[in-house]
Amino acid sequence: MLYVPGNRPELFDKAVSGPADVVLLDLEDAVPVRDKDGARAEVAAWLRAAAPSARRVWVRVNPGEQGIEDIRAVAPAGVESICLAKAESAQQIRAVGELLAAVEPATRPIRLCPLLESAAAVCAAREIAAAPRVLHLMVGEADLCAELGITPGRDGYEMVALRTGIVLASAAAGIAPPPAPTSTDFRDLDGLRASTEALRRLGFRGRTCIHPAQVPVVNEVFTPGPAELDAARGLVRRFEAAAGGIVLDDAGRMVDRAVVRRARAQLDNAPE
Repeated sequence: MLYVPGNRPELFDKAVSGPADVVLLDLEDAVPVRDKDGARAEVAAWLRAAAPSARRVWVRVNPGEQGIEDIRAVAPAGVESICLAKAESAQQIRAVGELLAAVEPATRPIRLCPLLESAAAVCAAREIAAAPRVLHLMVGEADLCAELGITPGRDGYEMVALRTGIVLASAAAGIAPPPAPTSTDFRDLDGLRASTEALRRLGFRGRTCIHPAQVPVVNEVFTPGPAELDAARGLVRRFEAAAGGIVLDDAGRMVDRAVVRRARAQLDNAPE
């Protein structure tokens, strides 16, 4: 998922034609206060011209009253999903849903991706995840760390409990796994790879990026290779052929339904 500043319309088409699965047009942190109104108009105009080809374009809106104006502008233009900056409660999510019902296209319901950036939001993650329209949770670690006084190390050890909590809340609510949080050091691609691999092991799926150079690394980490997919297919076939009997994998380890469910999910999420 590649963030693109909403006040840089010359980048929109290029971003959509690139390798990112989702382009996140940003009306919040990436846009200076003086440019907020202009960025909102630019994004809405581009969405109207690009629809329905902009299926994988989302918009991050501002919090508060400014965010309401953002939603009123971009929702009728046909955006696929809206990322709610500084989401705090399930009640807030429901209120946004009511607003969307009044302004979104009748044939294209808009999903919501709450961005949790405070202690209160993280504590309410389970309720937020279960609110209507929520596609998945996202976590904004910069604001969260500032509030909690956390200084993350290179290995991210200090964030493991918080990150696991977001994955757990998502699974409990039955929504899609969260994308991993952004790495702001876009020049350190080796570090990006290492941290992305660790976040994948924690249960995240995909990652938000702030620079195009990060996208290929993230795609490579989260895209299973041919050998992985072949192993998953073989495991599923073996399990189905056993018809409830004992199944062993290639290493001689016993396979249960949970392992097979994971293999099936890997195949379902694999690129065509």
